[in-house]
Amino acid sequence: MNEGTHQDRLAAETLPHTVSDAPFAPETDTAMSPEMQRYYMASQWTMMWWKLRRHKLAVISGLFLGLLYLSCLFSEMLAPYALESRDNAYIYAPPMEVHWSHDGEFVGPFVYPVEKRMVIDATTFEERWVEDTSRPMPLRWFCSGDSYAWLGLIEMDFHIVCPPEGGAFHWLGADSLGKDIWSRMIYGARISLTVGLVGVALSFMLGIVIGGLAGYYGGWIDAAVQRVIEILRSFPELPLWMALSAALPATWDMVWIYFGLTLILALLDWPSLARAVRSKLLALREEDFATAAYLMGAKPKRIIGRHLLPSFASHLIASASLSVPGMILAETALSYLGLGLDSPAVSWGVLMKEATDFTEVVLHPWLIYPMVPVVLVVLAFNFLGDGLRDAADPYK
Repeated sequence: MNEGTHQDRLAAETLPHTVSDAPFAPETDTAMSPEMQRYYMASQWTMMWWKLRRHKLAVISGLFLGLLYLSCLFSEMLAPYALESRDNAYIYAPPMEVHWSHDGEFVGPFVYPVEKRMVIDATTFEERWVEDTSRPMPLRWFCSGDSYAWLGLIEMDFHIVCPPEGGAFHWLGADSLGKDIWSRMIYGARISLTVGLVGVALSFMLGIVIGGLAGYYGGWIDAAVQRVIEILRSFPELPLWMALSAALPATWDMVWIYFGLTLILALLDWPSLARAVRSKLLALREEDFATAAYLMGAKPKRIIGRHLLPSFASHLIASASLSVPGMILAETALSYLGLGLDSPAVSWGVLMKEATDFTEVVLHPWLIYPMVPVVLVVLAFNFLGDGLRDAADPYK
């Protein structure tokens, strides 16, 4: 026995030793390529960003939404007209085309004046708007126009683009009061876009707190939360939205109506997130790192906030991006039905109330143009949400 052991020891000494005794340190491993070192040393958020960048449609959608939200800060400057500016001479004026050259000569961006003449249309038997192509009217850029209070604080009259001197510029037409639709769409973005962010922020606070308590403690707390969620989810959403919106006092100021509507949307949106948080915490609370934190004396609030929630924070971000378009559509639908915001407040849903009459849509199809940004924003959020959802698991 001893002889065999001695022979084995001699054989082991003659064989080459291929296992390194040095500690494992990828950042100092010269045999590993720099790309592999970056991969192994990258954080979860870095890997999530790398994977999101490969989703081109999600990146483009994110840039598009970022520009839209940035424009909300400068709505007054981007709009050619002030919010309440109207011109009785251009009631139901059609969209005015922007031209660049006149009679073969480059003039720059300009419009031809339009006026309503007694030219009877053989199809609709109404007067037609006629473009006077003999008078090019150049647009004014970085100019002084209608005065406004920027963000309600600073009195200004600066605009990126203004109507021509002595003329009008209605790129997307005018409504029944002679108000510029393009300008009102720019103003409406401020409410329609922010209602989604504020509503999702409130619903996330409720969903994370309530779902976190149900998932961490379980027992009767979990049972009570689940019964409440089941009751809320059993109601049809649109009738419930309409009932709660109709309960808002008609005497309230539009600011309070805005916050009341946002609160209603948040109160009805949190159950889906709460269930997702609950299911995640039920699985994660049994993990070794959660048990170690508990044995070291960490309070439940710290365990949930510092250890459990960050473990699936990327999934929460993806869920938020998919919840915002639902909020925007809900506000648009309620305002369109007359149960949300109303004049003098301006949102995309309020603007689409002009298109409730089929006859108006047939005669003045530009009244439905406010529907276009709603569709684009909802699609952009869905594309961004799909990209974030795929990137949330960077090891997949």
